[in-house]
Amino acid sequence: MPAIHVCPLSRLSETMEASSASHLISLTSGSATMATPDAIAADHHLSICMSDIVAPLEGHVLPDVEHVDALLGFIRDWPREHPLVIHCYAGISRSTAAALVAVCALNRNQDAVEAAKALRLASPSATPNIRFIEVADARLGYEGRLVAATHAIGRGCDAFEGEPFVLPLHDA
Repeated sequence: MPAIHVCPLSRLSETMEASSASHLISLTSGSATMATPDAIAADHHLSICMSDIVAPLEGHVLPDVEHVDALLGFIRDWPREHPLVIHCYAGISRSTAAALVAVCALNRNQDAVEAAKALRLASPSATPNIRFIEVADARLGYEGRLVAATHAIGRGCDAFEGEPFVLPLHDA
């Protein structure tokens, strides 16, 4: 069964090894770039550079349509024969938002509330970047349901970084 693994940067190597993932999404800030791990083909690695912010802030990159569209294009091309890993620096906000969006995009029958509840169950610290969720909600035609579901699970528990977790994809 295909699955999405989510982790912080500090746990990326072990998550990649344990999952046998074939594809990787890196969400980085500023000018930080993430080298493609040796185990991943270059065209199986998407690096999205955006800050973990929810409103414009000088010197930072606000999550926007081009970031969501890059994610959506990449996950739609992912053959789902092997797992996908998504990471950001802490594994709490950008990566959890991307994972939630991926689950909803890959399974168009996915109820937003159930997807958000599954995220919360898998990761008590998940606090999806609401700006990324808002843009994705519009792009996926959720008409506010994905935003409302994200608000409904609330802020995750305080943590310096999230623990790695897995979101299985059913009927993807």
